Amino acid sequence: MNLPISVNLMPTSKVEKLVELAELSEKLGYKRCWVYDEGLHTRDVFVTLTSIAIATKKILIGPGITNPYVRHPGITASAIASLDEVSNGRSFIGLGAGGGLTLNPLGIERLKPVTTVSETVVALRGLFSGQKIDLEGNEFSLKSASLNYGRENIEIFLAGRGKRITQLGAELGDGFYLSYIHKDFLSGHLEALRNAAKRNPFKIVYSTMIVSSQKEFEEARAALSFRLVDSPQEVKDYIGMTEEINSQIKTALSEGGPSNAAKYVPSEWVEQFVITGSSSEASEELINLFDKNGIDEFQLPIGNPEEAEKVISRTSKMFA
Repeated sequence: MNLPISVNLMPTSKVEKLVELAELSEKLGYKRCWVYDEGLHTRDVFVTLTSIAIATKKILIGPGITNPYVRHPGITASAIASLDEVSNGRSFIGLGAGGGLTLNPLGIERLKPVTTVSETVVALRGLFSGQKIDLEGNEFSLKSASLNYGRENIEIFLAGRGKRITQLGAELGDGFYLSYIHKDFLSGHLEALRNAAKRNPFKIVYSTMIVSSQKEFEEARAALSFRLVDSPQEVKDYIGMTEEINSQIKTALSEGGPSNAAKYVPSEWVEQFVITGSSSEASEELINLFDKNGIDEFQLPIGNPEEAEKVISRTSKMFA
């Protein structure tokens, strides 16, 4: 039986290891397997997803998340439709504007992100349904473009932390992926999504780390670093993140990645974005979040694949 949980794998180790983790997740009843798309920071998302598709039978698979800047959305549509074919109809797509960890090393400037994501959703839906698409977008164009191997109802999840992308997700998406949201802002995000959602069903996925040891706490500090610099200004103001700290984290990220930037993230900030405590305490907090907010799916982020088996197993027991 599928549990209301999914896993998101950061492909920082060999693809073979990621496949093993996806197989374990499927065996334990996880519903969905996402794979991060972080450009040069990780292995290629679609090579990894295809390998997982071949090795699994039931678990849903897709990028979590990709963006319209690194690849032309038409090429992304082709990749997702091909993945859907290889996996016998198990693919979905997570889509956002892309963050600094992905775009900065490639020298890509993110212009009009909400408009570009909106145009990408329109293009994807048209291509998946077999339409001929002509679109002159902000960042890309399609001229009499079509696919003859798509599936019309491939799920599209949008993702982001700002109000405009949240509104867009409710209007255009089959669901929304909320990642590392400050817990004081979570209910507001969820209420806004439910009130504005146009599609039925509309699935809300909530993702953050479950921290039960000092080592996991330090991993969470690193994981939070690049997410903080991409957070809305109101969140930065709320936690007291000055421009000086923002610049320190950005510089450290460019010089050595999240592990190097972690030292600039205060401990008290980490607790405001992740779930902490023993397994029973974390389980209780998760249950309360589900009951209070009507969350459809909890997504477990895996940033360190080498030590992921115990976290994947521990989380499945919380929900079982």
